Amino acid sequence: MGKVLVIGGGFGGCCAAHMLSEKGWEVTVVESAPVLGGGVRTFFYGGHPYTYGPRHFLTQDEKRFEFLNRYVPMRLIPEHEFLTYVERDQTFWHFPIHSDEIDQMPDRDQNPAEVAAASGVEQARNLEEYWLRSVGKTLYGKFVDTYSRKMWGIPSNAEIDDFGFSPKGVAINTGTKACWTSYISAFPIKLNGYNDYFDIATEKSQVHLRTKIEAYDVERYRVKIARQWHTYDAIVSTTYPEVLMNNAFGPLRWIGRDFFKIVLPVPEVFPPNVYFLYYANEEPFTRIVEYKKFYRYEAPTTLLGLEIPSLNNKLYPYPTTRDQAQAQRYLDALPRNVFSIGRAGVYRYIDVDDIIQQCWDLVATLS
Repeated sequence: MGKVLVIGGGFGGCCAAHMLSEKGWEVTVVESAPVLGGGVRTFFYGGHPYTYGPRHFLTQDEKRFEFLNRYVPMRLIPEHEFLTYVERDQTFWHFPIHSDEIDQMPDRDQNPAEVAAASGVEQARNLEEYWLRSVGKTLYGKFVDTYSRKMWGIPSNAEIDDFGFSPKGVAINTGTKACWTSYISAFPIKLNGYNDYFDIATEKSQVHLRTKIEAYDVERYRVKIARQWHTYDAIVSTTYPEVLMNNAFGPLRWIGRDFFKIVLPVPEVFPPNVYFLYYANEEPFTRIVEYKKFYRYEAPTTLLGLEIPSLNNKLYPYPTTRDQAQAQRYLDALPRNVFSIGRAGVYRYIDVDDIIQQCWDLVATLS
């Protein structure tokens, strides 16, 4: 085998270190933060466990679920529902839009006709067209238009032209109001969430926390730390492609989130089965999470996490053909034994289950 550097100690970096060290690689993990886990790590505030954004585990692949469940025992949460606040109706409605609730809306006389007239979704060229051709103008305006433009900081949803998905699986839901009927939906049982895995995954690796990489030279498989160059046989990066490649093709576009924690003097705020709320109006925030719903934490108070789109950090890659093509130039230019994984690394809106598969693929390539 040989020496491999893993850049970043989030879930992707830890998972890569875990699988590679099990195969006999000498692994070094470099993380700029004081702890491992990145956005998936559980922290505590006022006794309440929380992550930066809801980090429930979703997959359609039982093998990926079994892998994680082996190290972090999981609790299934198939009852999970979403609600969206629609100010024009002064009401919370389920999302995906539920067929039973369309008839309860103030504009119930026009919605069925618009839905019936909507067609051609297969030819949709962007997110706006997808929704207009799925549900019509009124429901699109209520649930998606302002929310999506706010989330991405864009003037028109026609800019989102590389989405390749139907939101939450369907545009209009029937039957159960649970969101993830075709997915395994789960969350760790322990109050520290996924944290145990980060220690398990890196126990055979050299881990350097609070460590910044000063310069990258991936062509020579080396990085500079504390003014010294360190050379490896392979590099696995979970950082941004433009950082790894010294902005060779220009900066990529990212949107982030500012997170605010709010403790309230009541045991619980949200209705049963509701874990977080969307806000589809002109308010600056997009989502509120009640964390004790995920953790089953019992306390006389509750913790809410409020999320506001921001340029203060880089969390979400843009789903546009232009941005994705620019990112692909970086990925195509990586040397043979330099790999980029994770949401930041591949500039794709992927989740933990996808990262597990990426790490399996990585091990197969390096074996």
